[in-house]
Amino acid sequence: MNQLNELLQVNHQHNKKKIAVVQAADKEVLTAVIEAKERQLGQFILYGNSGLIRKYLEEAGENFEQEGLVIIDAETPASAAKLAVRDVSSGNADVVMKGNIATSTLLKAVLEKQEGLRTENVLSHVALFEVPGRDKTIILTDAAMNIAPDLETKASIVHNAVQVAKSIGILVPKVAALAAVEKVNPAMQATIDAARLSDMQKQGKITDCIVDGPLAFDVAVSPEAAAQKNIKTETAGNADVLLVPNIETGNALYKSFVYFAGAKVASVIAGARAPIVLTSRSDTAENKLYSLALALRTLL
Repeated sequence: MNQLNELLQVNHQHNKKKIAVVQAADKEVLTAVIEAKERQLGQFILYGNSGLIRKYLEEAGENFEQEGLVIIDAETPASAAKLAVRDVSSGNADVVMKGNIATSTLLKAVLEKQEGLRTENVLSHVALFEVPGRDKTIILTDAAMNIAPDLETKASIVHNAVQVAKSIGILVPKVAALAAVEKVNPAMQATIDAARLSDMQKQGKITDCIVDGPLAFDVAVSPEAAAQKNIKTETAGNADVLLVPNIETGNALYKSFVYFAGAKVASVIAGARAPIVLTSRSDTAENKLYSLALALRTLL
């Protein structure tokens, strides 16, 4: 995939899916919803302040009584999250989409034991970027969920990222386990974990991908840097997935791509019983639309 707008190519199964939008009373969120509906990407259930939702839809020139658009009133963000997650959990909807709500409030509902969406799998954030100047998109994980993952958690994060990569047509993604250097240093846990992950893949404990590490960021994404450092692997300079060692690294890279490189992004939470569209409240309507389209891809 070269550009994120390729995510918007309509699949005939898309318009059968229902997206539960939590705290939908937000102009950027509703702009994305309206665009998605016009593109026949799905049907929408909007949870939150029904009066505000109707007001914003009317201001956008949208008829809130049309087919495929349902509004459910919720007094608080927590109640909106609970209602939306419960509908997805029970099969009345297929995707959870974050609106104008704190991530912690939404995730509390997602992780609830009785009516939540948690499985035995690790939940992780997977972000797909279109970076200007690059000839293909690239995945970054995990920038939002797992703070300081251990080796086992990192293996699960790789698994989730591989599933997302396969949904966009990358059948055997090349995963770069990032660190500051390319050699194992006993004083740097990131290098130890990266090497172990690579070994786990070679031993068949991590499947459907190639894991290479430790690799510094430049070697992972730049063929020139890889050549200068004389690192010759399938992944060096051509990574499909960037696996970060901790949330600080992921968060900084994510925001650097967006604010310094002007990248477009689609992001989801993977590993739950249903995909979760988790974008920043400051993200553009375009990025929210791409994120929704990515979530739908993972269902196909």
